[in-house]
Amino acid sequence: MASADQDVVIQDPLHQPLPEELSTDEAQLHRPSWYAEMRREQPVRYDEERERWDVFRYEDVNSILRDHETYTTTFGSSSEGKSMFTEDPPEHGRLRNFASSWFSPRTLREKRTRFEEIADELIDDIEPGNVDIISEFAHPYPVTVIAESLGLPIEDYEQFIEWSDASLRVPPRTDEEDEITVEEQETAIREMNQYFSELIKERTDGDGNDLITIAATNDNLSHKEKVTFCHGILVAGNVTTINLITNALWCFQEFDLFDDIRSGAIDRKQAIEEVLRYRSPAQSLLRRTTRPVEIGGKEIEEGELIVAWNGSANHDPATFDAPEEFRPERKPNRHIAFGGGIHICLGAPLARLEADIALERLLDRFEVIEPDLSDLSPQATPFGLKSLPCHIEK
Repeated sequence: MASADQDVVIQDPLHQPLPEELSTDEAQLHRPSWYAEMRREQPVRYDEERERWDVFRYEDVNSILRDHETYTTTFGSSSEGKSMFTEDPPEHGRLRNFASSWFSPRTLREKRTRFEEIADELIDDIEPGNVDIISEFAHPYPVTVIAESLGLPIEDYEQFIEWSDASLRVPPRTDEEDEITVEEQETAIREMNQYFSELIKERTDGDGNDLITIAATNDNLSHKEKVTFCHGILVAGNVTTINLITNALWCFQEFDLFDDIRSGAIDRKQAIEEVLRYRSPAQSLLRRTTRPVEIGGKEIEEGELIVAWNGSANHDPATFDAPEEFRPERKPNRHIAFGGGIHICLGAPLARLEADIALERLLDRFEVIEPDLSDLSPQATPFGLKSLPCHIEK
């Protein structure tokens, strides 16, 4: 069985090597078919190659995500500072709660106008015709929002896109390629952390409301912890939302919903929730057992890695009626796209707001949005597309 003390880059809770069954583009594009097979035939299984357990059913996945005492997000030693993503109580609260008010619905409502302005500024630069909507809008929009929220200089935004992408690159399946990828990840993380370290030092006595200053002026965090917080917010704060916006456009085209959402016949916010269920950007979350457990009749030892497949859980017919149907007004919608328990995504309200604004502004500014779904190239982690050609008309 696997040792829990493995490379900290690979053991990111959101970031794991893919199983053999998802090694092709075709398999990744049709994940629900594999999930259905696994829920039916191997709802809990051990993958020898990846040295971890996979769990697929909603009931089991939800229980794992809500039980931080048995299934921890701590995976061993790291040279980086402690992070809310990889710590359990009491440290988790200290590392997370100081910034929670910034992500509250009330605070975000006050920021909506500015976030709408950012969306409109990007749309102003999009010429009608055939474009890649990801590179033109779905990618730069969340990056700009989170970079501005952190208080980063605008001239550094492109560099942050590169760092963020490298930090979440999925390890290839061969050892040789894996080594190259890990090296790229480590370089990106090292450069990003050095940059944040200098900004934090400059803002230690600041009085701004940007997230870097909020971290820099917090006396309950070490310098390393402040750097790790900023790094985590930058990466988590844009990669998921990029794919949420992309996956929404993908779904709306596939199921012919643009007109109904534009007219208000279908509630946009509810449709976003169904996108989160149907094509969750985060398809799986990693945990480690703190004691021997039994899941689905399988005995699992202490210290084992567990992949909780929330992407599969969100398609479980034991929880969702007709889960393979995209129902934009589904109620209730008990998806766990943002995880669960104490580690539920801090930025979930921001991701929902950004997706709502992005879709509102795109549908308001363009009379025609026609994504081309004929030759899709999937992105594995977070789950989405590498590009999405669109024909647009104002």
